[in-house]
Amino acid sequence: MIHTDIAEILCIKPKNEKKKTKTMEEDAKKTKKKTMKIEGEVVVMKKNLLDFKDVMASLLDRVHELLGRRVSLHLISSVQPDPANEKRGRLGKAAHLEKWVTKIKTSVTAEETAFAVTFDWDESMGPPAAFVIKNHHHSQFYLKSLTLRGEGGPIHFVCNSWIYPNHRYRSDRVFFSNKAYLPTETPELIKELREEELKNLRGNEKGGELKEWDRVYDYAYYNDLGAPDKGPDSDRPVLGGSPELPYPRRGKTGRKPTKSDPNSESRLALLNLNIYVPRDERFSHVKFSDFLAYALKSVTQVIVPEIASVCDKTINEFDSFEDVFHLYDGSIKLANGQTISKLRDVIPWEMFRELVRNDGERFLKFPLPDVLKESRSAWRTDEEFAREMLAGLNPVVISRLQEFPPKSNLDSAKYGNQHSSIRDEHIEPHMNGLSVHEALELKKLYILDHHDALMPYLTRINSTNTKTYATRTLLLLQEDGTLKPLAIELSLPHAQGESHGSVSKVFTPSENGVEGSVWELAKAYAAVNDSGYHQLISHWLQTHAVIEPFIIASNRQLSVVHPIYMLLHPHFRDTMNINALARHILINAGGVLERTVFPSRYAMEMSSSIYKNWIFTDQALPKDLLKRGVAVEDPSNENGVKLLIEDYPFAVDGLEIWSAIKTWVTEYCSFYYKNDKTVQTDTEIQSWWTELRTEGHGDKKHESWWASMQTRDDLIETCTIIIWIASALHAAVNFGQYPYAGFLPNRPTVSRRFMPEPGTDEYTELAEDYEVAFLKTITPQLQTLLGISIIEILSMHSTDEIYLGQRDSPNWTADDEPLEAFKRFGKELEMIENNIIRRNNDKRFKNRTGPVNIPYTLLYPNTTDYTREGGLTGKGIPNSVSI
Repeated sequence: MIHTDIAEILCIKPKNEKKKTKTMEEDAKKTKKKTMKIEGEVVVMKKNLLDFKDVMASLLDRVHELLGRRVSLHLISSVQPDPANEKRGRLGKAAHLEKWVTKIKTSVTAEETAFAVTFDWDESMGPPAAFVIKNHHHSQFYLKSLTLRGEGGPIHFVCNSWIYPNHRYRSDRVFFSNKAYLPTETPELIKELREEELKNLRGNEKGGELKEWDRVYDYAYYNDLGAPDKGPDSDRPVLGGSPELPYPRRGKTGRKPTKSDPNSESRLALLNLNIYVPRDERFSHVKFSDFLAYALKSVTQVIVPEIASVCDKTINEFDSFEDVFHLYDGSIKLANGQTISKLRDVIPWEMFRELVRNDGERFLKFPLPDVLKESRSAWRTDEEFAREMLAGLNPVVISRLQEFPPKSNLDSAKYGNQHSSIRDEHIEPHMNGLSVHEALELKKLYILDHHDALMPYLTRINSTNTKTYATRTLLLLQEDGTLKPLAIELSLPHAQGESHGSVSKVFTPSENGVEGSVWELAKAYAAVNDSGYHQLISHWLQTHAVIEPFIIASNRQLSVVHPIYMLLHPHFRDTMNINALARHILINAGGVLERTVFPSRYAMEMSSSIYKNWIFTDQALPKDLLKRGVAVEDPSNENGVKLLIEDYPFAVDGLEIWSAIKTWVTEYCSFYYKNDKTVQTDTEIQSWWTELRTEGHGDKKHESWWASMQTRDDLIETCTIIIWIASALHAAVNFGQYPYAGFLPNRPTVSRRFMPEPGTDEYTELAEDYEVAFLKTITPQLQTLLGISIIEILSMHSTDEIYLGQRDSPNWTADDEPLEAFKRFGKELEMIENNIIRRNNDKRFKNRTGPVNIPYTLLYPNTTDYTREGGLTGKGIPNSVSI
């Protein structure tokens, strides 16, 4: 029997099927049926033709088309069962895309093409609820949509999927209409197809490397960061699957284990960016082109020796701030044509062309970061240093100091006394007349505390070229709403061992002489801590890494017609692809992150340590603000909280965005879930939530804080948090990177020597030439170039970005009430944007622009003036963690 292969049934009649076919034809004659024509439009896109192979594939597709091996579609009835399988809807006659040969042309761009298609359809079969598509061509194409036009109005099938040649699949490619159904409400004749599609996406759990046409979503540990076959320096521990090194799961690739460590997965060659992720999770052609244009800057291992040979003056050092400014005013001039030729030998031309920009001779010319546009010295002020904790690229760490001196939560049995050595006499001279006790009572003391996160790793980190401290920075909230730095504590493990506690020094503000230079260096050490924590924790771990398990679980357990899948799917766009690329070139052994951020080879291991304390429910913005003590409960406010720092741009704007998201999610979920029982009896939601907890975040499966998912409120809060993390939280910690850290002295990522001691040559140098001493302490020239290069890429908006409040299709659902609620959501976001503009123009709110005069725009929801512009806009909230 081959009745499950639809196209074969319609085109071939095997001998052992003749009798049954004849009977079916006789039955059809007995029943009078009215046949109608359904006109439709299919929108497809060919893969863009970057090389000769693709040109040949397009020509072969035309040959196949001329030989009758075409693209066929079969509509599926929602009311009339298939005689061969009564659990499924009956199949209509095959229809084919018309004029493929004349419409699809060989082109170097990826262009959408609309095809007419005509279906012969029996009225008795009712409205079609799904269709099967078979690609008998040589190569794949992107199926965007099918729209059927009829008297009852159009029926939309939003597909957005790559269709590979038919022999690549074990079962038919099925697409459903845009009508959302809970599992129990699904038409009977569609239920089996719905379940089978989910089984296909889960895969067969067999071993072997997954191929580009596989549509398998599965879990794996972070066991592909190291390359143990290259030796111990390239080995890295497996993250995930153990109490010592817990981690969220990543997408499975199925690559072979390494030879020297069966628990580690082998890696692809550096310039091979074809890491497996399900094909529909890959970047669009536009996005990949944007990414490719900058990719050279992140291929560190290839370009390091080449850049080192062209840096002039003191090798790998900036000699002054003027040298750094020259990165934006001019560029580094390549030594000679031979250097260009040498680089081109090892670098793909598309990447090299972008690196040298347009003049062909100048290398790595960077756009001027916002932090320098108004003034070249304002970044050095204490006010700006403190303001960036509220409105910079890492505004999610600062907390209120609730006891003094600050205390450590590290295990004293293992780490000794790690409590702060800051005392009243250090800070009270700078507290505008307040005592420490009064400031605590008035909730005026705040802290940027990286001590406990770093101290357990500091001995190992300082065994590398890094020489840094674990820092605490104390601040006073002043009457004008700004923060004033009071003291910075720099701590090291005790020389006799970690169990003996820490050795700390406290530095306080000073403006003049060598004391002023020492204070500037103390701020730099604090900034180094914050930069590393930002990149590893606030950005990578708490947005990129934690969201990937939700993407995998959603595709494995929620049907595409499930309303929650439809709600969340836009917020998963491109995340698995960018995370796979990050594992390949950024967070891997010897990757860009290890080369440019101070924890070096211990970076990812340190992020695993922080993940031990990650709590999903605390990612809700109101709970996060309460937990950090920067807000207090206030039932009279919409979000139930009141900010203690009134002028806290991230929190003020963020709470409005959070509220808009939650209102949208509440209205949407309430349409499909009328009560708690609907949630409890939703088998897909329950399976999704179970798998997410026990597999995706499996190292935290026994935590008591997970929602029980027994109420509608549980579902609403969960979905709101997912959308918040993927959209606004990621935007807040990602797109401010180049505006603030594109000038690395403002946000150094590495410190190479300790604070100079009086009587040493380094101290004399600091007294005589602050700029040279400062630049010798922080990130060196080569790492600065690499660091700026990568954050320029990360700060870019793609030209095909889809922003919060937008969807890739206006027909994403057939249900009117959710569509109206989504429109209201968009209107609310527009109002929030106007509120942000108004606040940025209000001179009372000094933290919204600061001494550098950068308006806080990172949480602009979506506007029309730049959404197609892309680039370093510094504003806009993409739907997903897409870069």
